[in-house]
Amino acid sequence: MSPSAGHVELDGAWWPRSRDLTHELAALADVLDPLWGRITRIAVNSRYWPIIPRKISVNGHVVKVGWFTSEQDPHKILLLSYTAGRWDLLVIPPETSAPSAAWLMAAASASTGPRLTATALMTAEQADGTSSSYEATTGRPGRRAVGM
Repeated sequence: MSPSAGHVELDGAWWPRSRDLTHELAALADVLDPLWGRITRIAVNSRYWPIIPRKISVNGHVVKVGWFTSEQDPHKILLLSYTAGRWDLLVIPPETSAPSAAWLMAAASASTGPRLTATALMTAEQADGTSSSYEATTGRPGRRAVGM
């Protein structure tokens, strides 16, 4: 797996089950630590998270959590790792239906098709409500869909 080279490109998707960021980030980092190396920092946009912790405990180490308002796409999470570098994941809202989430995970991980920002992907899915607007059946090596 290799991290993304640009800020528009997504490295995959994350489908948290709630808006409890403390719980959801700990679970995400717990899964990704063995795959990507120790996650050291996480950044989110504050628009959709009612409470943002300053740090979380994961596998015996502390991960710092930051937030942005206008500087970061509200539908994206940024993860930093000593080993893998920077990873940008589409955040699929917890209330998203399973078919829509599956489409978004595939689209965020696709190696073909247009390179869309996280917000553009969310807008395309919301406008269409189906996967017909973009065929996203194959993933680029290194991209992941993380549904927890």
